[in-house]
Amino acid sequence: MISTQQQDTASQKQTIVVKLGTSVLTGGTQALDRAHMVELVRQCAQLKQQGHQVVLVSSGAIAAGREHLNYPTLPNAMASKQLLAAVGQSQLIQTWEALFSIYGIKIGQMLLTRADLEDRERFLNARDTIHALVENGIVPVVNENDAVATTEIKVGDNDNLSALVGILCSADKLLLLTDQKGLFTADPRKDPNAELIKEVKTIDDTLRKIAGGSGTNLGTGGMATKLQAADVARRAGIEVIIAAGSAPNVVFDSLSDNPQGTRFLPCEEALENRKRWILAGPSITGDIVVDRGAVNALNKSGSSLLAKGVTSVKGTFSRGDVARVISTHGELIAKGIVSYSSQDLGKIIGQHSKDFISILGYDYGAEVIHRDDLVLIQE
Repeated sequence: MISTQQQDTASQKQTIVVKLGTSVLTGGTQALDRAHMVELVRQCAQLKQQGHQVVLVSSGAIAAGREHLNYPTLPNAMASKQLLAAVGQSQLIQTWEALFSIYGIKIGQMLLTRADLEDRERFLNARDTIHALVENGIVPVVNENDAVATTEIKVGDNDNLSALVGILCSADKLLLLTDQKGLFTADPRKDPNAELIKEVKTIDDTLRKIAGGSGTNLGTGGMATKLQAADVARRAGIEVIIAAGSAPNVVFDSLSDNPQGTRFLPCEEALENRKRWILAGPSITGDIVVDRGAVNALNKSGSSLLAKGVTSVKGTFSRGDVARVISTHGELIAKGIVSYSSQDLGKIIGQHSKDFISILGYDYGAEVIHRDDLVLIQE
């Protein structure tokens, strides 16, 4: 029975990213739980029947590969994981294709790495592809390309990948399904008095401490990575829900005003597309340390970052790279596209822009990071 509240919410067409962890797909076993997978597909089909768009971020390739090869004994090496992923990804996508075909739904596979998101042009290409799939009624099934990804180009876990996918497809909601009911006040596996946190408006150090480490040995993510993903997604204006993948109707209930699990409210001011890419895509190779005056100017006045407020530079970056802006106390203030390389910036620290030409022989403008290329990391 669908409540009136669910019907009202469901009438507003939305794009929902559903992330399924390995523990959800296997039910805690060593093999894919196809009976449960078809139940999740049924719920996704129900959403599509109501006009919503669904994007799946699916773990499970390595588990599927291990199952298909009858659980071989392999060396504990990156190549072994890539072997299992190469075998298992085809098995996984065939399973999804068969299950969605029951409801007459076509799927399209997208395999991504961090490199696909770091480069602006490749980011836009990935965005155009996922939008094309969705607009044509095809459910994108996204996974990290583990068969070719190295440590340097891996997103690292499908929780954070799902947040980036949410940004790519301009999602309204991100549903992170796991083997836990949501985020608790303490680890419910150890503390019987732990209580479910129903709603989160601010992600702070206290919440991060509660999230702790990884969850199971079946996947690569735990509650901590889900909190990271939630933080990225909500800054892009996406509502995030962490809930138990085994709960009845958990996917469909994500549309209600009282969803199962823990609900993370999106930030009030969503970032425009260019700033979403800055937040989601590029890896960080350096830090720009700024004084208290610069911190206040960035946070309170919406100013660009000027060399006058820079106290030091850490790491190496080129003009056009993304760097972090941190305070002298180590607090992360912002991320942004730099107008000057770390080498050049080191020469103009604390200087006025009128002196750049005499110091460098040229200038790329007065701003170290222009406010249009700056994403503030604040609540």
